Amino acid sequence: MLTLFRISAVLMSAAVATASFAQAPTWPVKPVRLVAPFPPGGTTDQLARILAAGLTPALGQQVIAENRPGGGGSIGTGQVAKSPPDGYSWVVVFDTHAINPSIIPNLPFDTRTDLAPVMLVATGSMVITVHKSQPYKGLGELLAAARAKPNTVTFGSIGTGSLAHLAMTLMGAQANFQMQHIPYKGGGPLVQDAIAGHVPVAMATTALMSPQIKAGHLVPLAVSSIKRDPELPNVPTVAESGISGFDAQAWWGLFAPAKTPQPIIQRMFDEVAKILKDPTVRDRLTIQGMNLVTGPPDQLAKFLDGEMAKWSKVVKDFGIRAGD
Repeated sequence: MLTLFRISAVLMSAAVATASFAQAPTWPVKPVRLVAPFPPGGTTDQLARILAAGLTPALGQQVIAENRPGGGGSIGTGQVAKSPPDGYSWVVVFDTHAINPSIIPNLPFDTRTDLAPVMLVATGSMVITVHKSQPYKGLGELLAAARAKPNTVTFGSIGTGSLAHLAMTLMGAQANFQMQHIPYKGGGPLVQDAIAGHVPVAMATTALMSPQIKAGHLVPLAVSSIKRDPELPNVPTVAESGISGFDAQAWWGLFAPAKTPQPIIQRMFDEVAKILKDPTVRDRLTIQGMNLVTGPPDQLAKFLDGEMAKWSKVVKDFGIRAGD
């Protein structure tokens, strides 16, 4: 009798749990936030807003793009990492996400264990630009000036420890030049100063700089990818300009707090993938220099591991610290 009682109790509990699950509301039942951990105007901000606009009708709830800048993207990303894993907080990260663990002391979250990968959205090249008033006609002329008078030529990036900062540092070691780094707090502020001529040289994503290049405000000297960028087909690569084998790619990814239920992550992946297949969205992003990947969670995890290993070595080898 006792055994039968126990079996009945277990079956009743299972039935209650099943009924409760069946009656549970389908995600989402309230607004969802999509964090862009950089200021307005940059590529991460633009991507987050495009995705939020597409996700709102797809999910049936308002998806709000929020700017939470600071710390090279680590502040906004950290807020999401510490959020409840319930599907209501997501973050669009930039390539600095792979660099921050090696350059920011006591990062308030673990990049690998506190966040769940959702999608490798896109990759892209960076471009070295100069203000139209500058005399440089090619990367070779710029580097020659930097060699002749070390640290007198200044260049801007979206921040200390950004991919452009590390890439220019690596280029300097390989080609024997030194420039003075001017860190900005995101792509928007960098672009404003670049087109105003307040910083003579700027390095950022093709996605960010292409509109200013096409408008004639900035002159492109070279792209950082190993192959030429389709958006700037007449601009040579850094490798073509004399630094053999040089390759540095920007990238954008989507993450959720760790332990977010897999069905929710899968739903978000599926909906974002649909948005990125829309011809209008694809054109809007590719014309800015984003090469859409839409890679699944395991691809993003593997890609992140490779980027972390590559750039942590540069940080260590050249002693780069936050605030440099």
